[in-house]
Amino acid sequence: MVEYRIDRHSGVATYVQIVQQTKQALRLGLLRPGDRLPTAREVVEATAINPNTVLKAYRELEREGLVEARRGLGTFVRRALGATPADSPLRTELEDWARRADAAGLEREDVAALFTAVLDKHFQGDPS
Repeated sequence: MVEYRIDRHSGVATYVQIVQQTKQALRLGLLRPGDRLPTAREVVEATAINPNTVLKAYRELEREGLVEARRGLGTFVRRALGATPADSPLRTELEDWARRADAAGLEREDVAALFTAVLDKHFQGDPS
């Protein structure tokens, strides 16, 4: 099951953070079709956010066809995203690269900017 981490200082709306983290878990294979998302109550207890925020995020995911609500049972994953499992060799290489960037003194924002620039160069026109 996914555990949401809310960054109140990120400038990103809380419900958007939940949507993004759910999509990331789908892309990495941490969530698969048929898996149940945590209930709104579970998310509220873990993160101290408003239940309506969780429900808004889940409605957005449902609108995108990624999850479905089943009355009395919860919200379940309908389909996966991407094809990169969490234990991919590419992930290991990326983790090694991130350690080298950290050792070289780069800050998180520097690494994010560098990585985004490379992504933009190689994945032009691919909004996902």
